[in-house]
Amino acid sequence: MEQTVKIKLLPIKEQEKHLNHISKEYIKTVNKLVDEMVQAEKVLKLSSKDVQVSMPSAVKNQAIRDAKSVYRRSKQLKRIPILKKPVCIWNNQNYKIKENVIEFPVCINGKSKRIAVKAIITEYQQNLLKNKWGTLRITKKSTKWIAQICVTVEEPNQNESDIVMGVDLGLKVPAVAVTSTGKTKFFGNGRQNKYIRRKFKSKRRELGKTKKLNAIRKLNDKEQRCMKDQDHKISRKVVDFAIDNNVSVIRLEKLSNIRNTARTSRKNEKNLHTWSFYRLALYIEYKAKLVGIKVEYVDPKYTSQTCPVCGKQNHAKDRKYQCSCGFKTHRDRVAGMNIIHAPVVDGAA
Repeated sequence: MEQTVKIKLLPIKEQEKHLNHISKEYIKTVNKLVDEMVQAEKVLKLSSKDVQVSMPSAVKNQAIRDAKSVYRRSKQLKRIPILKKPVCIWNNQNYKIKENVIEFPVCINGKSKRIAVKAIITEYQQNLLKNKWGTLRITKKSTKWIAQICVTVEEPNQNESDIVMGVDLGLKVPAVAVTSTGKTKFFGNGRQNKYIRRKFKSKRRELGKTKKLNAIRKLNDKEQRCMKDQDHKISRKVVDFAIDNNVSVIRLEKLSNIRNTARTSRKNEKNLHTWSFYRLALYIEYKAKLVGIKVEYVDPKYTSQTCPVCGKQNHAKDRKYQCSCGFKTHRDRVAGMNIIHAPVVDGAA
C-alpha cells in the first residue's frame, strides 16, 4: 500500500533560486519530449545524453520516464496533456533524508551538485519514512515549497471482530458514529463550520468591491485549507473511536448524488452545495484502511426516517426523532443505527 508523505521545505534564497530553475526546466523538458513523441507517433528511445538541458543526469532520466508516461496516457485520452505547474522529480536513489534535512542534486554552474534543504518533518512523518521510499517530488504551492515522498507501507492485519459502526455525515453535526454494541459519539461542530464560511464569504464580498482578485484567490485557498483541516481532525477522531471500540467495519452512506436528491431548507442550501461530504468520507476511508478497518458504502435511502425498532418511517422534528412505538432519540443517531444494517451498494452482505 502506497502513501504520500508531504513535507514542508525551508530553502534559503540561493536554494530557492535553484529549485525555481530546475522545476521550470523539468516541466519544459517533459512537455518538449512529449511533443517530439507525438510528432514521431511513437515512444522514443532516449538517454540523458539526448536531453540537452541544465539538469543532473538522474533528473533527465526521470523526465524521460515521465514524458513516456504522459505520451501513453495521451493515446488513451485522445488528447495531449500539457503540464503547466513547475515541478521536479528525483528517484529514490538520488536523494537522502538526514534528520530534518533533505539532500538532492541540482545543476550549479553546469555541474551536478547536491544541496541540503532544511525540512519540517513531524514524528508521524518520520515513522512513515521508516518504510521503503519511492520518488521525491518537489513543487511550490503558493509561497511554500513542498516535498512529496511516496512510501510503500505494509498492509495492516484486518480486524476480525464482528463489531460494525455506522457513520452519518451531515451539516449540523458533521459526523455521528454508532456501533453495533450501542456506543454513540458526535463529532465536529456544524455551526462553527457555517460561521467560518460566512466569515470568508463576507471578506470576499469586501475584496470584490475593490476588485482585488489575487487577494480573493488567496482567501479561497485559505478557506479550503481550513475546511480540509477540519475534515482531517473529524476523520481522525472517527477512526480513533472505531479503534477504541474494536470495530472491524465502518459503514458510510453513498452520498455521490446528495446535492441532487437531498431535501433541505433554503438557509442550508448554500452550505449543502459547498460542503464536501465526499472528502470527509474519503479521509475516514483511507485512515481506517491504514489500521486494518474495512470500509463499506450503503444505500442512504430513508436512513434518517426509518425507526430502527419497528421499521416505520417518520419525519423528525428538527433533530428529535420519535416513533409511535415509543422509540425516541437524536435524528442523526437513528441514521447511524440504520446505516449499520442498510444494504451495501455493491450488493455485498
